[in-house]
Amino acid sequence: MFDTLYECFWSERLWLPVGLTWADLEDKEGRVYAKASHLYVTLPYALAFLLIRYLFERWIATPLAVSAGIKQRIYLKAEENSVLEFYYATQCRNPAQADIDGLSKKSSLSTRQVERWFRRRRRQDRPGILKKFTEASWRFVFYLSAFIGGMVALHDTMLESQYWYYVLEMSFYGCLLFSVAFDVKRKDFKEQIIHHLATLVLLSFSWCANYIRVGTLVMLIHDASDVLLESAKLFNYAKWEKTCKTLFVLFAIVFMVTRLIIFPFWLIHCTWVYPVLYYPAFFGYYFFNTMLVVLLCLHIFWAYLILRMIRKFMFGTVSLISTHHSTINTDKQHGEEFQCVHLIWDRCNLSTAPPTDPMSTSEGR
Repeated sequence: MFDTLYECFWSERLWLPVGLTWADLEDKEGRVYAKASHLYVTLPYALAFLLIRYLFERWIATPLAVSAGIKQRIYLKAEENSVLEFYYATQCRNPAQADIDGLSKKSSLSTRQVERWFRRRRRQDRPGILKKFTEASWRFVFYLSAFIGGMVALHDTMLESQYWYYVLEMSFYGCLLFSVAFDVKRKDFKEQIIHHLATLVLLSFSWCANYIRVGTLVMLIHDASDVLLESAKLFNYAKWEKTCKTLFVLFAIVFMVTRLIIFPFWLIHCTWVYPVLYYPAFFGYYFFNTMLVVLLCLHIFWAYLILRMIRKFMFGTVSLISTHHSTINTDKQHGEEFQCVHLIWDRCNLSTAPPTDPMSTSEGR
């Protein structure tokens, strides 16, 4: 049964157009092609990223936050109460009045004491500005490094540079998948899990099928705006409101140009039009182009939210800086809009390119 599933999964009809076989992608005559075995290192690299991130946040990001005047806010801890803690962990973090009355009887506390306990308990789980700053710092450093590395890989026809670009991106998303339980919790938690898994699957697919050149381009245009967004968040946490607004507007411009102009009119156009001039359409062709169109629809939706956010803080209806904590990723109405924007930076790196594109191979690695 395993052999049957293995053969179905690696079926040439799923991965390659008619007329091409896996034998055509064997290394020969100085040409080196991408292989699934190249990606095995992403798992240990993802674990290594966890260690690097821990060291970076502790020894670099935290001192930087302190120098910027960001301190960890200390809240009063809720008193230990097994009844209330069990309800908080298993049922609801914000109980209704009827539930409060019932909990009051079970815990031998007044309703006011129960309400106070839940308020303090929720504050304990609320991520502080310091944690948000260190997370944003780590992402900023990675996205900046990935963008520079992507530019190098884009102009390098050797497979090795593109290989390392893929490995680092996939390792980073693997790291995010491992750490999502410990990161700042957002309302899009489930969407983040699905997104990270889909990104890893699609990046793996694009590499194994040798859809590398356009895959590199798609990752690059996504990384371009992420750098500006994370830097805007850093200045937001440091309460540099004017700098934050400027960077966010720049982020919005880069986002619109890369994801609403370059992405559909250059990349999707190339992947949709040119492959069928050389080979009949096949499953992989329809699969990747469908995913790219879905991604474009998400870009349009996020662009709408970004423009709404810009209009609000440019005309004074909302500030990016809150007196209690950052507007980004809060439970308030405007924070929810910014949370939707946050879905953009966890990246939808869907990758595709014609399988026989000569740029997806290298001459003499």
